[in-house]
Amino acid sequence: MHFLTFDTSLDKTYLTLFNEKNAIDTEIIETHDDKYHSAYLIQNLVNLLKKHNLTVKNIEAIGVNIGPGSFTGIRACLTIARVIAQQLEIPLVGVPSTVILAQINKNKNKTIVLMDARKGMCYFAEYDNNGEEIQEPHLEPIETLSIPDESTIISDKVMQNFLKEQEINSICFSDINEDLGVLLGSLTYKKLQKGSYHWAKVKPLYLQKPSITISKKNLI
Repeated sequence: MHFLTFDTSLDKTYLTLFNEKNAIDTEIIETHDDKYHSAYLIQNLVNLLKKHNLTVKNIEAIGVNIGPGSFTGIRACLTIARVIAQQLEIPLVGVPSTVILAQINKNKNKTIVLMDARKGMCYFAEYDNNGEEIQEPHLEPIETLSIPDESTIISDKVMQNFLKEQEINSICFSDINEDLGVLLGSLTYKKLQKGSYHWAKVKPLYLQKPSITISKKNLI
């Protein structure tokens, strides 16, 4: 079974092709020039498949990062994935970014995932030593943040800098050599073994409104 995973919700685009549980190719695309990295998703998807003499018709399932993260990235990733899954009538698996990032922790202890949500807020999620959810992804005020003892913290750069001021150590996911597309694929494969996943049931996990909104008055 060939399946694809896309992740444009975080700092880069992670695009990975799998054959069963094995990653056979991966692309990591960074933002450059004046275009955000998610703008290159479709072309890189086509190129990756062509490289292996495949087309989307050879893909039997898709896994995506549903957020939280970049509003634009989540929307781009999920829109493309839902269209492909609907047209091909194949399973679509959605995985929260905090679940993906929690896989970075290889220690046998709890994992806290923290990401900046701006305006004095952060995205917070907690997982036990088996990766099972203790607290689902949610918004928390940074100033009242409480970190459980003996936990490994996975964070972005903004939250890492904040934690340093509190003399708390964290692992910044953008500073380490970890292919998040491979982690997403592993989670996707496990979910596919347990059940069916319809594209219409996969929803974005924004957790908050985008920073720029259009007034309803302008739509009248």
